[in-house]
Amino acid sequence: MNNNLRYALAAARLNTTDVAAALAVDPKTVTRWLNGRIPYPRHRWAVADLLHVDEADLWPEATPRHQALANGIHAIYPHRWAVPQTVWRNHFDTAREEIDILAYSALFLAEDAAILNTLTKRAEAGIKVRILLGDPEGPEVAVRGNDEGIGAEVMTARVKNALVLYRPLANVNGVEVRLHRTVLYNSIYRADNELLVNAHAYGTPAANAPVMHLIHTHDQGPAATYITSFNHIWNNAQPHGK
Repeated sequence: MNNNLRYALAAARLNTTDVAAALAVDPKTVTRWLNGRIPYPRHRWAVADLLHVDEADLWPEATPRHQALANGIHAIYPHRWAVPQTVWRNHFDTAREEIDILAYSALFLAEDAAILNTLTKRAEAGIKVRILLGDPEGPEVAVRGNDEGIGAEVMTARVKNALVLYRPLANVNGVEVRLHRTVLYNSIYRADNELLVNAHAYGTPAANAPVMHLIHTHDQGPAATYITSFNHIWNNAQPHGK
C-alpha cells in the first residue's frame, strides 16, 4: 500500500480517474500504484508533477532524493521525449508574466491542442508570449535538418507546419511570432523564472537530446545565460508575415 501517494491524491483532491485521464493510462493502473506497484520512471515523474510534489516523496524506495546539481539547476531529463507531457503543460500554465519559446519548429508543442489553448489563455490574461521559430527560407533550418539526419526538406516542412498551427495565436493580443536565422545550440522554453532548455547535438534529433530544468535565481546563474541568448536572437529576428 502506497500511503504517500494516497495522501498526496487526497491533498490535491484528485481520484484515480483524474490521474488516469491526465496520464492517459487505465484507472486500474493507478489503483495498482496505490496498492504498492512502482510505476515506470516516466509515470512517476508525471504523477509527481501533477500533484506538485517531489517524486521521492511518493516513491522513496525507488527514487533517491534529489541532490543539488548546481545552483539554479532543478533537474535534468535524459531526453526531451522523457519529459512528461504534464510537465510541459504545467510549465506554461503556471506562467504569470511572460512565456518565451525559441526553437526551429517546436512542432511537438504546436501539435498539442492543450498547449496552444494554454498559450492563448495566458496571453488573454495579460501575459506576454514571444515565439521564435526558424525562418524556413533560411539556410540554418536546412543545415539543422541535415545535421539531424532527417534532411533539409523535412526540417523546412516541419517549420512551415508549425507556423500554420501557431497561426491562430497571431490574432491574440500579447502574442508575437518572429522568425530567426540563427544557428541554435539549444531550444529554450521559458515560463517566468523557469526554463526548460533542450540541448542540440550533431546527428541527434532534438527529441532524443537532454533537457535541463533551470530556475532563474540571480544574474550569474545558468538560466540567465539562456535568457540573454533568447533576447539577443529576439532582437535580431523578423516579425512573421512582415
